Amino acid sequence: MKHRGLLLLAALAAPGCIRAPEIVMVDRATALEEQASGSFQDVERRLARAGMSPAPVPLTPNQLEDLGLQPTPLVENMGKTQADRVDELLRRHCVGEGRDGLLVDTRHSCQAGRLSADDVALVERVNRARLQLWQWMQTVRPGVPAGSLRQRWRQLHVEGVVCGGWVESDDGTWGEKKC
Repeated sequence: MKHRGLLLLAALAAPGCIRAPEIVMVDRATALEEQASGSFQDVERRLARAGMSPAPVPLTPNQLEDLGLQPTPLVENMGKTQADRVDELLRRHCVGEGRDGLLVDTRHSCQAGRLSADDVALVERVNRARLQLWQWMQTVRPGVPAGSLRQRWRQLHVEGVVCGGWVESDDGTWGEKKC
């Protein structure tokens, strides 16, 4: 019984030696914890301010064209014929006079600007008109082979190409027409 009393006394005295852990409750998280949990007040404030004061986004003409918008031309095409527009494309090397007598899309060597949808349509119309011309020439001179008619036409036509125009030589290289 004596041992039991000591045990009971030790059991009652022990809680006095061991302190309960202190639990501290914080009602606000630190800035790092807020960012880690997805609270970005500074970023949200800047975004809200930017939304309230919209500003134009600078886009290049090429970016506008990629978005499907046609930028307004810097120089108005008023009063220009289709031939004038083709000459301009030849000078800029966006289009070239091919060995076969047709206009060739050479946008990889285009010096200024890009080919617009209107330019591509113009090249297709010019090529279609040339094919029709060669068919008509074949009906007028049925005894002459179509290839030689076409080559003779090209020789005469290249003489009238605008100076500096992009022309394909007989060996397949491209160069500017010298005047």
